[in-house]
Amino acid sequence: MEMNQYLEIFLEESTEHLQAINDQLLKLEDHPEDIALIVEIFRSAHTLKGMAATMGYTDIADLTHEMENVLDLLRNEKIAVTTNVIDVILQSLESLEEMVASIREGGDGKKDVSALVDLLTRLEKGNAGEEHLKPVAIDGLAQVSQYEQTVISQSKSQGFETYQISVTIDKGCVLRGVRAFMVFEALENLGDIIKTVPDGEAIENEQFESGFHVLLISKEKEEEIKQQLLKISEIEDVQIAPFETNQEDVDQSREASGIDIYENEPDTKPAPAANQAASKTIRVNIERIDQLMNLFEELIIDRGRLEDISARRKDTELNETVEKMVRVSSDLQNLILKMRMVPVEQVFNRFPRMVRGLAKDLNKEIRLDIIGAETELDRTVIDEIGDPLVHLIRNSIDHGIESPEVREQNGKKPEGNVTLRAYQSGNHVFIEIEDDGAGINREAIIKKAVEKGIIAAEQAENLTDNQVNQLIFSSGFSTAEHISDISGRGVGLDVVKNKIELLGGTISTESKPGKGTLFSIKLPLTLSILSAMLVKVEDETYAVPLSSILETVTIHKSQVMKAHGQEVIDYRDKVIPLVMLSKVLNVPPAIEKKTKKDIYSILVVKKGSQMTALAVDSFIGKREIVLKSLGDYIKNVFAISGATILGDGNIALILDTNDLIK
Repeated sequence: MEMNQYLEIFLEESTEHLQAINDQLLKLEDHPEDIALIVEIFRSAHTLKGMAATMGYTDIADLTHEMENVLDLLRNEKIAVTTNVIDVILQSLESLEEMVASIREGGDGKKDVSALVDLLTRLEKGNAGEEHLKPVAIDGLAQVSQYEQTVISQSKSQGFETYQISVTIDKGCVLRGVRAFMVFEALENLGDIIKTVPDGEAIENEQFESGFHVLLISKEKEEEIKQQLLKISEIEDVQIAPFETNQEDVDQSREASGIDIYENEPDTKPAPAANQAASKTIRVNIERIDQLMNLFEELIIDRGRLEDISARRKDTELNETVEKMVRVSSDLQNLILKMRMVPVEQVFNRFPRMVRGLAKDLNKEIRLDIIGAETELDRTVIDEIGDPLVHLIRNSIDHGIESPEVREQNGKKPEGNVTLRAYQSGNHVFIEIEDDGAGINREAIIKKAVEKGIIAAEQAENLTDNQVNQLIFSSGFSTAEHISDISGRGVGLDVVKNKIELLGGTISTESKPGKGTLFSIKLPLTLSILSAMLVKVEDETYAVPLSSILETVTIHKSQVMKAHGQEVIDYRDKVIPLVMLSKVLNVPPAIEKKTKKDIYSILVVKKGSQMTALAVDSFIGKREIVLKSLGDYIKNVFAISGATILGDGNIALILDTNDLIK
């Protein structure tokens, strides 16, 4: 993924977080007992660390990581807020500001922060004084950092030993990355890994020959560590020895490091240059936008009432004023809604690299196609939808896509295909994950569900395919034969379903054996104001979102035909279903009997490429309406997504046309 496009956002947000840390630190010095201030500083440091690590600025990430450790001890009251602590964190903040300023000016953001990291580590242990800290250089497994040297030294004083371990993997091993993972898992049960050669990412991607090296801190004996590693299959040899360090000339190291902030001298270094270019954007708390939206909703309701009053009074000046108010408020509405909407691309961009890694781990050939990444969703939904999509994609790759050999035996291309698709339909956004794998095995699902006690054996025969597909979302359900780091632990799809339902959405599954599986997520746009067509059905008024309407037409009763027992019409040389809303919604007959007409008023609505005609009694006209939830006591009502208050004070239900499309 290209990081340059996110550089401006990184600089903007990092500057904001650094300023927040500075402000809260100054307050903390005056109110050292205020834990809330420490929590705010911790949150900013944590966010900055994550952003820096993602962008590849390791020095910033390393320094903020150690700041986090100190702040965590402060908020848990394990160490006290002292002047010394504030000084060290402020010195760290100055270095962070220098590194961010370097990046802004086109630099690489690198800085030797080893001495700062060491001092922060000593704060964690409660033995940091004001004395000068001398950098140390180490020879051995590799050139270790100041932080790693400090950890080694402190561990030794507490009875731990540091071992240099060389692991050789059998040359015939197919999944070397998996074997390396098993070695790391075993070592983590014996102690703490502080360094690997090559680095962790290279080992994960199998970018090593026959073996790799590890620095381990442990209280276990050498022989015990060696025996545990040799128990892992396809591990050919393990060499282990104590790790020895050599201290270089201190003055030479200190000169090379370029760090002199620990001398007991007045600080004469100039402050980092301020950002000369003013930011073109500002960040606003989402709660403020929510408040703005709530106020605007009330304005829209009153605007609708003014339109009704103006239509009845037929006053020229009032009409002109209302028309101008409509134009201005419409522009304001568009601005408010756009502030909340962001493209799903921000979430989708994380998946290509993930799919590539999974395919390599599973020895599968996978192509990921992303369609509709420009589709926009509310920011609050975007923030929450990432993890469910990760679970679904991993599920498709692990359970859905077959191995290349099996695919070729079944007459398929060896390369499997996963499609991630997003599109808007009405006031909902649909996100689909589709694969061309083996599909859902009905018998295997039922067998596992009976074993887990999710269903009784006698129920199995009567379940429809859709009901069987929904069983995979049951808690603790998994068909994996072996537990791995990808699947088999019985957590995943039940979490996905719960998360999506919390967002007000639904998830459905379609599968064809041997052809593949489609997961479809329907999410609300959470746009509380939308353009709609008001229609009359008997004595009831309904609102239909304009975004789902293709066309409004009138047809003669004689144009209605029947196909397979379903009423249909010919729409632009296409036969589409006709739905009589009065019948589907069970609308009671009008109090005053109406003369039966031979003309139908039709709304042609769409969902993706599917179309359906909805028959109503009459059209009232276009309105801007405020979408209101039906509340917690009225949930999952068929074909109804909410309600709105009309200008005359009456209530109109808002139709979810996606449920009506056949």
